[in-house]
Amino acid sequence: MEKFVIQGGNTLNGTVRISGAKNAAVAILPAVLLADSPCIIENIPNISDVTNILVAMKTLGANIKTINKSTVEIDPEHVNSFVVSKQMAEGMRASSYFLGALLGRMNKARVAPPGGCNFGVRPIDQHIKGFEALGAKITFESGLVEAYAHELNGSSIYLDVVSVGATINIMLAAVKAKGLTVIENAAREPHIVDLANFLNSMGANIMGAGTNIIKIRGVDTLNGTTYSIIPDQIEAGTYMAAAVATGGDVLIDNVTPKHLESIIAKLRETGATITEYDEAVRVEMHDRPKKCNVKTMPHPGFPTDMQPQIATVLALAQGTSIVTEGVWDSRFRYVEQLTLMGADIQVDGKTAVITGVESLNAAPVKAVDLRAGAAMLIAGLVADGITEVEEIERIDRGYEDVVEKFSALGANIKRIYTPEETEILKQA
Repeated sequence: MEKFVIQGGNTLNGTVRISGAKNAAVAILPAVLLADSPCIIENIPNISDVTNILVAMKTLGANIKTINKSTVEIDPEHVNSFVVSKQMAEGMRASSYFLGALLGRMNKARVAPPGGCNFGVRPIDQHIKGFEALGAKITFESGLVEAYAHELNGSSIYLDVVSVGATINIMLAAVKAKGLTVIENAAREPHIVDLANFLNSMGANIMGAGTNIIKIRGVDTLNGTTYSIIPDQIEAGTYMAAAVATGGDVLIDNVTPKHLESIIAKLRETGATITEYDEAVRVEMHDRPKKCNVKTMPHPGFPTDMQPQIATVLALAQGTSIVTEGVWDSRFRYVEQLTLMGADIQVDGKTAVITGVESLNAAPVKAVDLRAGAAMLIAGLVADGITEVEEIERIDRGYEDVVEKFSALGANIKRIYTPEETEILKQA
């Protein structure tokens, strides 16, 4: 069983290069199924979520050629299956995107519901509402979602709640439907804009991505293209939070600063000095963090995927902070792990009251979900002693080369494979 072992106390300094956006990649890769010729996708993060999607695409019949670590060529010409099984979808949060992509390509899809992190119900009712509005019939059979349409036709769709997944899935299904589709109350995240740009580069006609009204005029065919995925705002935010927590000085390279505005604003409230460049931000922190209040909201609000990381920063802050979760029903499962390390956090429903402590203590903890795992890494970096983080396969879902990147910044972190290796490290 693998684990991360972290000797806390080192300040982070140096430069870290951010990988391609996980949330964009897991939407863009299934979207390749809509093309009628090969696509080259660049700046793909080397993470397990992406690996799982590529394996699923290969099982569907796509021909995949690895050009380099971050670039693949995908030829969807011979895709002949419309089924993504439970085994293929296990641990893959983005499996539902195959519904929209296969429905758009073949007018039928049979896909297992999403796996991935468990911090609340992942309803797909808004996805289904969109598919039905386009003319599809949805049934549930043996734990699989089945979608079928004789023909997809454009429609006006109002999402009852702002849903990133539903917005993406409806875009995928509607891009080759006949006529005009209008999605109202659409999500506005950067990866939705990236997906729209990718589809448009193939010949789609999508307008308004990045606003709450997206218009999609269906086209008959989509051509292959070469496309580079945007940088990952959450990976960038994680290293920014780590720099603040450790009192470091880190240049976060290969980012889009505009995508980080809400994160930058809150970290500045904690006392960090943040300098923005064209494609980088520098984070400097020389004092103990200050308290601040955070509420997660759909973009352009503070991202829910950064909530555990900033909560870890605030666990070390002077004073009492309040963190409110405005997206998911439950995203505070990691709090139990932080309290094992000495954090003072009280949770009531969707609100956490965090009274800052001067230091955290090392303890054996686990990554209860992807972003909670990132929070445990940050906590381990600042804790007194050696912290062991287990269930790290969840961290591998969204962070590329996390040991190498943190080590290059001066962290003492290792990936350990056996209990014997852990004991040797402790005795060193």
